[in-house]
Amino acid sequence: MSNATPEQFAAAYKANLDTLFALAHTAFESVEKVVELNLSAARANLEETVDRTKSLMAVKDPQELLSFHASQFQPSAEKAVAYSRHLYDIASATSAEFTRVAESQMADANKKLVSFIDTASKNAPAGSETAVAMVKSAVAAASSAYDSLTKATKQAVEIAEANVAAATNAAVKTAGQAAARTKKAA
Repeated sequence: MSNATPEQFAAAYKANLDTLFALAHTAFESVEKVVELNLSAARANLEETVDRTKSLMAVKDPQELLSFHASQFQPSAEKAVAYSRHLYDIASATSAEFTRVAESQMADANKKLVSFIDTASKNAPAGSETAVAMVKSAVAAASSAYDSLTKATKQAVEIAEANVAAATNAAVKTAGQAAARTKKAA
């Protein structure tokens, strides 16, 4: 079997550091996006609160107050849903990047393992072919199981995303209907 050289260790170490720094960069970008989203939401909320307070101060009777509250419900629900979607998009993009890196690392590790097994099998003593074949078979089965799990996970995430989108749309629709009923009652 061949022994790893110091240059190979250095190259592997550098590659791992590059991956770590890329993931750290992705994480910081995500944090920046969340901070920007929160600052933007806070700024908009403050401006809307000032406008709503001015409008509320202009209310002259209870009927007008009910109408004012009904008019605020749906836009508030829609803004909350938009904020949640934006936050979800940031988290989803970050997760996708981390998953991409993990899959790439796993594929690279698998290639190296197969290469190591091939090299070891060439230098293995006579009569060990069965053991080598079993190891190769186990690696292939593990790789296949990992691929199946990855595909199933991706499908589950897609289904969950579709369900979240449907629930969000239903919530906004319900909020709109409730606001309309409140306006009619007022």
